[in-house]
Amino acid sequence: MYRTNRGYKCANKECYKKFSVTVGTIFENSKVALRTWFAAMYLVSTSKKGVSSLQLAEQLGITQKTAWFVLHRIREMLKDNNDSKLEGSIQVDETYVGGKNKNRHADKKVENSQGRAAIDKTPVVGLIQQDGSVRAFVVKTTDAKTLHTIMGQNVSEGSTIITDSYRSYNGLDSRYTHVSVKHEGGKGYVVRIGDVAYHTQNIENFWSIFKRDIIGIYHFVSAKHLQRYCSEFNYRYNNRKDTGVEKFKTALKKVSSARITYNTLTAN
Repeated sequence: MYRTNRGYKCANKECYKKFSVTVGTIFENSKVALRTWFAAMYLVSTSKKGVSSLQLAEQLGITQKTAWFVLHRIREMLKDNNDSKLEGSIQVDETYVGGKNKNRHADKKVENSQGRAAIDKTPVVGLIQQDGSVRAFVVKTTDAKTLHTIMGQNVSEGSTIITDSYRSYNGLDSRYTHVSVKHEGGKGYVVRIGDVAYHTQNIENFWSIFKRDIIGIYHFVSAKHLQRYCSEFNYRYNNRKDTGVEKFKTALKKVSSARITYNTLTAN
């Protein structure tokens, strides 16, 4: 490889391909200025609640379409590879993301739109470790096979898993210490075993923040893009104790990770 006036070129005589320092990063083939990318990354990584495409467009002087694309590429970059498994005490719960029937016109209301039978909502499964590390995954269904597979991929065998009494969690005790916490009247309940109190309040608090920010900042999130929003919330929550500079530095280390194209984002 050697440098030219217009970037870099491969020194291999059979190649001689030209490339720039942005190749292999989220900036590759982007017409957006690098300073704009860095500003967007800083705003997203240090924001406490997230940044909408309208906000980003206004702050950076770009179109909303460009801001929307930049945000999704950053979210794709922020996703965790989950190389190591969670261990210790893990709280697990699901939530459902989607519109409410009361906000729909009469001819667009959906039957069975409440609770776990919500056919018009997208289920998301969350796992939160005792120290506060969280992982959230969009799933097609919350049946036992799906939930048990997620546990197997993300939780070390022998760990303690705390859930509510949803039947799909039955059978986890074959690989884990499974504590089932009953919910009464919509409120969490604490189970004490010896001197240890088990509950699912931490993951429920995460869902509360997640839903409040989805509604307050983004207003609506489609099922197609929901996992990237989950990745953003995972990143924000897991780095919440860091300073703004530390959060930005952590984000910068991810620029060579997954890059999503505009065509992929907009494909049906």
